[in-house]
Amino acid sequence: MVDRQRVVIVGGGFTGLYAGKKLEKLLPASAAELVIVSPTDHLTYSPLLPDVTASVIEPRHVAVSLRQTLPRHKLVVGHTTSVDPEAKTLTISKTERGVVSDETQVLSYDKLLLAPGAVTRRFPIPGVSENARGVKTITEAAFVRDHLLSQLDAADSLPDDPRFDAERAERMTVVAVGAGYTGTEIVAQTHRWLSRVADRWSSIDVRDVKWLLIDVAPAVLPELGPRLGQYALSALKGRGIDVRLGVSVASVEGNVINLTDGTPIPSRTLIWGAGIMANPLMGTLGLPLDRGRLVVDAKMKVAGADDVWAAGDAAAVPDLAKPKPADGPQPITPPTAQHAQRQGTAVGKNIAAAFGIGQAADYVHKDLGLVADLGGGTAVAKPLGIEMTGLPAKIVARGYHLYALPAMSNRIRVLTDWALHAVLPPQAVALNQTRPEDALITPAQNTDIYPKAEEKPKVG
Repeated sequence: MVDRQRVVIVGGGFTGLYAGKKLEKLLPASAAELVIVSPTDHLTYSPLLPDVTASVIEPRHVAVSLRQTLPRHKLVVGHTTSVDPEAKTLTISKTERGVVSDETQVLSYDKLLLAPGAVTRRFPIPGVSENARGVKTITEAAFVRDHLLSQLDAADSLPDDPRFDAERAERMTVVAVGAGYTGTEIVAQTHRWLSRVADRWSSIDVRDVKWLLIDVAPAVLPELGPRLGQYALSALKGRGIDVRLGVSVASVEGNVINLTDGTPIPSRTLIWGAGIMANPLMGTLGLPLDRGRLVVDAKMKVAGADDVWAAGDAAAVPDLAKPKPADGPQPITPPTAQHAQRQGTAVGKNIAAAFGIGQAADYVHKDLGLVADLGGGTAVAKPLGIEMTGLPAKIVARGYHLYALPAMSNRIRVLTDWALHAVLPPQAVALNQTRPEDALITPAQNTDIYPKAEEKPKVG
C-alpha cells in the first residue's frame, strides 16, 4: 500500500479555499492528506469590508468558515514564516486570537500550494505606521467603524468654548489615502452612513465633518475607465467630499497630516487604502520575483522548486487572456478576488493532475468586469465591458457579491443584512472591542514577522 501524500495549502483566502474545494472533489481520501495553513479559521470576503465599516453588514457575515467549507482539510491556524523547498518543509508560527506566538511548528509536505495573498501596501513615510488604519481585515474594518463613532462622540462632548475648537476640528476630519476601490468605497459608504445617524449627536452637525480623499493618481477608480471614474468623482463631490488627486501624505506629526503639496491637515483619522502588495513570505524564499510576486508559469508551477505551485495575489501568473506586447513580457493577472478565486480552482486541478487525475492546463481567464458600491443607490459597474451607473450598477454589484461569496449561509446572512438596512434605521453602536494599537496595519496584518529579504529579479 502506497502512503498517502500530504498536500499543504498556505493561505485561507480565495485561492486557498477554492483550490481546497477542487482538491476535495478530485482527490480520493486514500490518495492524499489535505492540510491548509491560515492565520485565521476563515476566509474574509474583503470586497464587502466597506459595508462593514458603514455598519451595513455584521462583521462575521463576511467570514467564511474554512472548517465547514473544507471538511477534509486539517486546519493549522498560524502564519507560515519560512519554506525550505529542498527539505520540503515549512515553518509555522502559531496564532492565537490573532496574536502570533513564539510557538512554532515544522510541517513537511509532498506537494505545496503557496497562496498567502496580499497585505496593505505602505511606504516609508514618517508617522504613517504609527497612525494609519488599513481596511484589509475584519479587525481593521470594525475598528474604523467604531473609531469614527468614537471621534464624533468625543467632539460632541467637548465644551462650547473656543479653546476646544482645534481639538473638535481634528476629531471631525477624516483623511483617506487611495482613490481605488478600497478608499473610494469606504469614504463613500461611511460618509452616507454617518449622515443617516446624525441624530446621535446633539452638539455637532455631521455635515460639518470634513472628508478628504487623496491619491497620487490623476483619477478616481482608474481601473473602471474615465467615464465611470468621473461619475464616481462627481458623486463624491456632490456629497461634500473633498477629493484631491496628484497628492499624497508627506508625513504625520502628532495630530497633523502633512500632504505632499505642503498642506497641513489637522486630523485624528487616517485611513490607508493605497493599494496592496504580495505577502512578504514570498520575499524570503530565494526564488525569482516580479514586483514582489512569486514568478510562476502559466500552469502556476514555481520554477526551481519541485512540487510547488503558487497562485493568487502573491503570484505573478501570466495573463494569457491579454496579448503579449512585441517589446515586452507577457502581462500578469491583476491582484483581484476574481482572479484569485478562479486561479484557486485551476491550480487545484493542476495539483490533482500531478496525482494522475486529469491533465494540467494553462490558466486563462478573461476579466468579467469590476464593480464599486458608493452607498445608497449610487454605484458604478463594468460587467463584460458594459459601463453602468446608478441603481442598475448597484444591482449588478450586489448580485456579483452574492454570487462570489463562497458559502450559501454567508449569502443569506449578507442578503438579510442588506434587506434590514433598507427598512430599519441604521445601526450606530460602537462596540470598541479592539485596542487602537492592535488595529494598526502592522499588528493587524502581522507583516513584521518575516525577515527582510532582497527581491531576486525574475529570470528571462
